[in-house]
Amino acid sequence: MSKYKLSKRSLSKLQGVNEPLVGTVKRAIELTKVDFGVICGLRTQEEQQALVAKGASQTMHSRHLTGNAVDLMAYTDEGRGCWELNVYDEIADAMKQAAQETGAKIRWGCAWHIDSLVDHSGTMEAAMNQYIDLRRAAGRRPFLDGPHFELR
Repeated sequence: MSKYKLSKRSLSKLQGVNEPLVGTVKRAIELTKVDFGVICGLRTQEEQQALVAKGASQTMHSRHLTGNAVDLMAYTDEGRGCWELNVYDEIADAMKQAAQETGAKIRWGCAWHIDSLVDHSGTMEAAMNQYIDLRRAAGRRPFLDGPHFELR
């Protein structure tokens, strides 16, 4: 039996999200070592525009607009939201394992260079570090979006 489960609020945020991603998130919560919830699923054009305007998103071509992305928030043992990047690679490990089981092709916002998590043989921490190194080697700043997972 899983230590964690998605709340009613998290489940409501999955409304309109494509089923392969929903199934992967639901399986990942059963596998994870870090509690998480869904903070964003499907977005309207207006919501996306507002996020771009304030710099919280970089594109008007977000996969959130088509139900192909979710943002997950990690929670501390006390139930508070946590933004420490190191916990998101733990969630990504659970998403990778869940994707292996569901057959979904999932990309993570800290490893943009990998189209499908299951194609990476190492940990998601290693994938993130590889992405950072690739960006820096190209003279570019890495864009790390730990909470973001998208269907490919």
